[in-house]
Amino acid sequence: MKAASTRDNSRITRGAAAVLMAMALNHLGDRLLGVKIEIFTGIEYFSPLWIVDVFLVPLICGVLVSAIYGMGGKWLCYFPPMIVRAISYYEVANITGVPQGAALMPLGWWGFFVILVVEAAVIGGVLGEVIMKRTYGRRARHLVYKDRSPPDRQQPGA
Repeated sequence: MKAASTRDNSRITRGAAAVLMAMALNHLGDRLLGVKIEIFTGIEYFSPLWIVDVFLVPLICGVLVSAIYGMGGKWLCYFPPMIVRAISYYEVANITGVPQGAALMPLGWWGFFVILVVEAAVIGGVLGEVIMKRTYGRRARHLVYKDRSPPDRQQPGA
């Protein structure tokens, strides 16, 4: 069996570091804001801090993933919010319990909120790639990446 190249190992390392750092940032944002998406407390549940925790924190995490991983970070940024939300749901359901006067979010609604969080992270991942690339759209590969020389152009009618 042939060993993986150094370039592949560095991408795996950068990917793991990006996911772990985004998970830590997402968890830190949850703790600093004091919001538990998994615990429903009534209409006051949908507060401005909840909106920041559902939309802005994952967006920043997505930008962080793309900044660390590089091009392709928009595909990797799906994982940190899903992992953090799953661990948080498990923690409330099985470890800490639900506080008095609150209810554990039903899985269907929780899944909907996880989709919102993940989509915010994906928007952040795309924004991170746009920031890195300085443009977004269709450009010739040799204009964006420096690993190849420009293709030979053939003259019409030749």
